[in-house]
Amino acid sequence: MKQSAGLLLYVQGAEGLSVVVVHASGPYNRNAPWGIPKGEPNAGEALEVAARRETLEETGVDVTGPLVSLGHVDYTRSRKRIHAWAAPLPAGTTPRCASWEIDKAELAPIERARSLIHKDQAAFLDRLLAALREGA
Repeated sequence: MKQSAGLLLYVQGAEGLSVVVVHASGPYNRNAPWGIPKGEPNAGEALEVAARRETLEETGVDVTGPLVSLGHVDYTRSRKRIHAWAAPLPAGTTPRCASWEIDKAELAPIERARSLIHKDQAAFLDRLLAALREGA
């Protein structure tokens, strides 16, 4: 099973909770759903390290602080396993398209993100909400 790792970055503000979502570039992905910044680990690379690296490569956001595990989901069609962690979006940073791999990066209110994100990744939004309720 292919493995992928990424971060679900969030901001809690007066307007509520917003999360960073990205859209894969290329004509093949034109109508594809959005997702968290993520990618495959390099040989021998720990999944958490890969998640941080991929987020930096795709969005230009360097996350150095602690992460909260959101577990994993298995894509029902491709049988790919996605591992995710959550972290606050570092103060003063704005996600952007920092790689040819994505054509859009957005800080979206959680309900908008839910309508954009890959259906199999939507569980990460629910897990983030639960972790925040528990004081993560």
